[in-house]
Amino acid sequence: MSAAAGQTWDADAYARNGRFVADLAVDLVGWLAPQAGERILDLGCGDGALTEKLIEQGAQVVGADASPELVAAARARGVDARVIDGQQLGFDAGFDAVFSNAALHWMKRDPDAVLAGVARALKAGGRFVAEMGGAGNVAAIRGALHEVLAARGHDAAAADPWFFPTLADYRRRLEAAGFTVTAIESFARPTLLPGDIGGWLRTFAQAFLAIVPEAERDAVIAEVQDALHTRLANQAGQWTADYVRLRFVALKTPRQ
Repeated sequence: MSAAAGQTWDADAYARNGRFVADLAVDLVGWLAPQAGERILDLGCGDGALTEKLIEQGAQVVGADASPELVAAARARGVDARVIDGQQLGFDAGFDAVFSNAALHWMKRDPDAVLAGVARALKAGGRFVAEMGGAGNVAAIRGALHEVLAARGHDAAAADPWFFPTLADYRRRLEAAGFTVTAIESFARPTLLPGDIGGWLRTFAQAFLAIVPEAERDAVIAEVQDALHTRLANQAGQWTADYVRLRFVALKTPRQ
């Protein structure tokens, strides 16, 4: 996932609070359509739960993730996973495809370097199939975090680890990096969470919480939860995150 300042990953907490990330991406694997014997790079492989789906279809998969904790969990599943910053990919024309789910939006520092690295990693004509957070993703959650932290005198904007581009912006970036976009879409996907929003915040919003003294973090989470309750929780106490996804297929042009 991410090497963003303040964001760390606990494999057990991720499995508990974020397993839906891999579960909801099974149809993205259909977009990739991995073939037996293909060499595929799973960029932002996380704990390898989705990577296993590619391996099961006979592909030779290398997983890359910036989190040593999640790479260790992926290796425990038998995945060839490596600790790599997606903004500094060092592969050279060795892959038939690059696949990425819910990871590109964590690579905020230099998203164009990510695309340049993906292009280098692909063979001519190779495909890049990915899904990420798009413009408007978790807008309510993000807004509540910014408001609560600002009220406490903290600069949430400086801590914000996410890059959620519009469809038009990301298409332009892909084309500038030498890709031909064959499919791209943005869609809302409200997502039922396995627990309350507190578990989600502790798993996915650590970069925000890291700027708050540890003694204040539970109070911040409680304030964010209170701010969001009427919008994202139903009468049964079930929480839904306001996800918006950006999904695409892009081919590396032969001249690259």
